[in-house]
Amino acid sequence: MIRPILLHPDPRLKKSCDPVAAITDDLRQLAADMLETMYEAPGIGLAAPQIGVMKRVIVMDCIKDGPPRPMALFNPEVIWSSEDLATYEEGCLSIPDHYAEVKRPAVVTVRWTDLDGVSQEETFDKLWATCVQHEIDHLDGKLFIDYLGPLKRQMITRKMEKLKRERARG
Repeated sequence: MIRPILLHPDPRLKKSCDPVAAITDDLRQLAADMLETMYEAPGIGLAAPQIGVMKRVIVMDCIKDGPPRPMALFNPEVIWSSEDLATYEEGCLSIPDHYAEVKRPAVVTVRWTDLDGVSQEETFDKLWATCVQHEIDHLDGKLFIDYLGPLKRQMITRKMEKLKRERARG
């Protein structure tokens, strides 16, 4: 089921999420809904708070050409990051049509629980590294615009407030 994506500024996007205690059928359905919502948007990553669910769950698939690689990560955490940094132009489904270059560690190792309740660990680089860090930030109430200077951040926030007013008027 495709779920509505919250738009910035929404107070839920600035809150830390609760850890997932156990992988349940409801959480597996949440992950499936999140992947469907992400693909439909279209995007390469989505965090549960973006659909108003305050749980530590992210989904992502950074494959552009080739067979998809949908991933659902419960309680993801970065356990190692490189000193080398990489800059990518980031966007966000909660901040449509706004992009900015963000500098993050180029390579990260992430540990999470999978759909079967099994602990996983993987090292990500390139776009995958940027995406997983961006989505984990969402779980901690941080948006990519928080990496920008105050003027650029305020400008984007004002444009998003205007977009939300226009959409509310329908």
